[in-house]
Amino acid sequence: MTTTNRISPLVLADNAALDTARMTLVDQLVHWASLRIEERVFLPGMRMPSIRALAEDKRVSRFSVVEAYERLVAQGYLEARRGSGFYVRERPVMPPQNAAAPMVAQGPLDVAWLVRSMLHQVAPERGPGMGYLPSSWLDADMMTSAMRSMSRQSSAHLLQAGNPHGFLPLRMQLQTQLAELEIGARPEQIVLTSGITQAVDFLLRLYVRAGDTVLVGDPAWFVVFGRIASQGAHTVGVPYTPDGLDMQALERLVQQHRPKLLILNSILQNPTGTSLTPARAFQILRLAEQYDFMVLEDDIYCDLCPPHQQVARLASLDQLKRVIYMGSFSKTLAANLRVAFVACSPALAKTFVDHKMLSGSTTPEINERIVYKALTEGHYRRHVERLRSRLDEVRDGARRNLERMGMRMFGDPTSGMFLWVDTGVDTNAIAAAGHEAGFLFAPGALFSPRQAPSTWMRMNIACSSDPAMLMFLARQLEMAA
Repeated sequence: MTTTNRISPLVLADNAALDTARMTLVDQLVHWASLRIEERVFLPGMRMPSIRALAEDKRVSRFSVVEAYERLVAQGYLEARRGSGFYVRERPVMPPQNAAAPMVAQGPLDVAWLVRSMLHQVAPERGPGMGYLPSSWLDADMMTSAMRSMSRQSSAHLLQAGNPHGFLPLRMQLQTQLAELEIGARPEQIVLTSGITQAVDFLLRLYVRAGDTVLVGDPAWFVVFGRIASQGAHTVGVPYTPDGLDMQALERLVQQHRPKLLILNSILQNPTGTSLTPARAFQILRLAEQYDFMVLEDDIYCDLCPPHQQVARLASLDQLKRVIYMGSFSKTLAANLRVAFVACSPALAKTFVDHKMLSGSTTPEINERIVYKALTEGHYRRHVERLRSRLDEVRDGARRNLERMGMRMFGDPTSGMFLWVDTGVDTNAIAAAGHEAGFLFAPGALFSPRQAPSTWMRMNIACSSDPAMLMFLARQLEMAA
């Protein structure tokens, strides 16, 4: 009896040393192509066989070839050119290993109620204050496929403690993806954590002591305020303009407070949606060098930024000397899949891992394996493209609805999932009334280091079109006016 989901030994003769009985047809095609690319049989710039030609040559279906090529794109071996085919990609040469960044040894503001409020469960259409995309926008089938793929492997790994750095294949995949962003990081410089919050917590414990100052955006991600306060440190906000971080204010605050750390979103900042320009990025690095502070760059919205958008990542300019780079997939894969990563200098990575082991041993490798499968099986790239397209489709409509109520936009957002809007009234009152009526809003006070009353509010454009929500919001604005 013959089967159609395996490649015969004649197709991939060089797989003799592999356990082909446990490899799917697509797995073997990926191995066949990646091996030839690594051995320079297929050179950079070379056009790969067409889908039809390879399918006929290997006696497999075209669907299998398409999926194999998509996985090779995800893994950095190929690039897809619309209307032309698939081409071998130049494998990036890693930059020289950086000198170790200077280390600071490792110690109340209450925002717990703010976090509980933001985690209040409401239907997405009733939650314009949500910090995540609706689950209906995400790809449950891709996640299910990743879990099934993992379950087909040997079950022995499910019983092991895991690697303190995190699952090595995922760190190797992250090395490839970071290289695409021109950030050089070897696997040993990448440490996996249970979400961005844990990463921030560990780094604050390592760098910040009681009485130190940490600079954040004003506005900024509110959870970090509580973590800084728990260290006994001072939180100082740096104002944002529609063009991004206010550089004159930053320099003045750096001179005045001599901070240990600056924490910021470089791309699609939460909540303003602004991104760093190259000029501002260079200025920040100049100040960090001059006044001897570290920069914690949170790039959690990386994959929601269109590839063609002109942005600057501090880590790509600094190459992890003074910049500590963080990322996560909670915005694009699943909110409760708590897998994040830190990329940093080799010396800091070693110290970070030691602290991670003392604090909680290792992170759950099962989650890391699921993320690895999702990233490498070829569907993730198309998934994030669909997310960006869908956000583009709803952005203008959401903006028009809010502007009709008299709200003013912060800048001219063209990407990302948030709008930062000035309502003209106290948004704490709107949030409180919304909570009673079963709506979730994100008032500006949430994002203020001083928790000051604010007329600003963050709106998630994926959750901002429901007529009942819009009617409620219009009534609240009318009553407050």
